[in-house]
Amino acid sequence: YHAVQLLGNECPSAKLCHIVEPWFLGAGASGPGGSDFAEFKAKAEADHQVGFYTSLADVPPVTDGVKRLALISGRTIDNPRLLNEAIAAGCTVIYLEKPGATTVAELETMKAQAAAANVQISMGYNKNVCKYVRNAREFAASTEGSHVTFVSNNTYDNNTSSLGECFERNAEGMLKNMAIHELALLASFYDVTVDNIESVEVDKAFSSMQTLPGPSGKEFTDFDKVKFTIKTKTGKQVSVQADRCGGATSYAMVCDADGKEMFRHSMPDEEDEANVSVLEAKYPGAMPYFFSQDPDYTTVKERVAKLCVTGEKAKDIATIDIAISALQIAEYLTPLMQKELEA
Repeated sequence: YHAVQLLGNECPSAKLCHIVEPWFLGAGASGPGGSDFAEFKAKAEADHQVGFYTSLADVPPVTDGVKRLALISGRTIDNPRLLNEAIAAGCTVIYLEKPGATTVAELETMKAQAAAANVQISMGYNKNVCKYVRNAREFAASTEGSHVTFVSNNTYDNNTSSLGECFERNAEGMLKNMAIHELALLASFYDVTVDNIESVEVDKAFSSMQTLPGPSGKEFTDFDKVKFTIKTKTGKQVSVQADRCGGATSYAMVCDADGKEMFRHSMPDEEDEANVSVLEAKYPGAMPYFFSQDPDYTTVKERVAKLCVTGEKAKDIATIDIAISALQIAEYLTPLMQKELEA
């Protein structure tokens, strides 16, 4: 979908020149999705002169006067290697899809490697630029004593089979997976870091943790829903609610000091839903969540591309430091909340 947006000239500051895809150009060529990729490859080569490669090492050297940006959107476990290869391929800015790596230590190593090469890393935490987040933040900023809650929902069925499959496929856990977007918001806009957390209040009446068998038969323990409020040492307060079975709508809510709701903006809203209908017809077969977030994907790419081309600061785009903080917060909260819910 990133490639489709770039080839559609939706990010005017960037031109897609090279695609590295080892699976569909190798062992996956004859498997599921292989023929679709081959069709996409033929059209991209003919219409846009895009080069296709099985590794970053095969990409031609950067032409004089050209600034190269890498968009890394692969398996999280491969990202540390891919970042090194992108640096070696002459990239000066790297757009790294969230969460960037599986551990804090890996992200810290990646940050050091990029800094040594004078390469900037921007993270694909697209909720940082989402309309519903921006509108809630602006409303709260203009309302004394207000409190923001970010609500993230998914559409899993509330049964052992559906959640067990989810727990196994996302074995890093809810806070490092589904709710990592919200933790990045907290790190970006509310000064939340592990060192700056004064208190965490877990809503035990809402939150739930289960141990369920996955498709392999192995058991996994994770949260199916959580709600918590963080107070910082610098005086900020913010809440997060995440529910694997909460439905298709996520939103941000602002309440007054007494807990009465004053403002809510959802994703998708009416404007988003109208755009979704257009995109469903334009790109049949794509994952539905791409459509509701289409404008945000474009915004993040365009701001990161401008950073690469002109050096202009990428407004509200998460940095590698935000990614590190978000993972650190997840690793801090997980055992704390497990203990609370076991009590």
